[in-house]
Amino acid sequence: MVREQYTTATGGAPVERPENQSVYKIGIYGWRKRCLYLLVLLLLVLLLVNLALAVWILRVMWFSPAGMGHLHVTSDGLRLEGESEFLFPLYAKEIRSRVDSSLLLQSTQNVTVSARDADGEVTGRLKVGPRMVEVQSPQFQINSKDGRPLFTVDEKDVVVGTDKLRVTGPEGALFEHSVETPLVRPDPLQDLRLESPTRSLSMDAPKGIHIKAQAGEMEAVSQMDIVLCSSDGALVLDAETVRLPTLAQGTPGPAGSSQGLYEICVCPDGKLYLSVAGVGTTCHESSHVCL
Repeated sequence: MVREQYTTATGGAPVERPENQSVYKIGIYGWRKRCLYLLVLLLLVLLLVNLALAVWILRVMWFSPAGMGHLHVTSDGLRLEGESEFLFPLYAKEIRSRVDSSLLLQSTQNVTVSARDADGEVTGRLKVGPRMVEVQSPQFQINSKDGRPLFTVDEKDVVVGTDKLRVTGPEGALFEHSVETPLVRPDPLQDLRLESPTRSLSMDAPKGIHIKAQAGEMEAVSQMDIVLCSSDGALVLDAETVRLPTLAQGTPGPAGSSQGLYEICVCPDGKLYLSVAGVGTTCHESSHVCL
């Protein structure tokens, strides 16, 4: 049985509320509340760990407002201190070292430096390998400190711009084609040899060829003929003694008639021979040598 109590109110009298009035609370309570707090604590721990890792990475990698570690960002570009290793190609407009140190590029295989045009085509390449240094370019040129060309190579010719080209090899220099130079000379107290083992040797000059041995002999050796030809001049042998030791000798005259004197005779074909000297010429007497 439910007992109800009614309270009448008169004018000005307060109204009393029932004592067993129900109260409803809003929120998360119990195990849900504990799980929520645990999740928030876990997120806070992860946040602190991530922050600590970020600080540690910044510390280890030496991050700073100027760059990272030995890599500094300047107004002129990037400045890298110490040794660095690149695993992939490096593209740069200019690479240079400090004023007080040298620039060193090294690799376990090869070092390749390439230049490309606007279309990406290779216009020049320098490849330094373990066995060969290869240059791929329309023209290769080495300049001096003041910009003067010292050595230039292209598809047509090779130009040496120095005052002197010195070959120090024991076998000298081998040229498969012609060589143009105003002077060829050896080192002091050394012999100069110009030879062609299997072909001919030709020396041409528009004004003249001057061969001079200041402190030694000059020798010309050939398996076949040696031809001295002057098309518009004379052949001059200017020396204290001119020796022709193997000239053919005509029929000798009577003993004691020539006193060891001979005259040089010339055959119609240009061959030289000796004839015993007499009061007059005796070349006709020994002309059988020309036959």
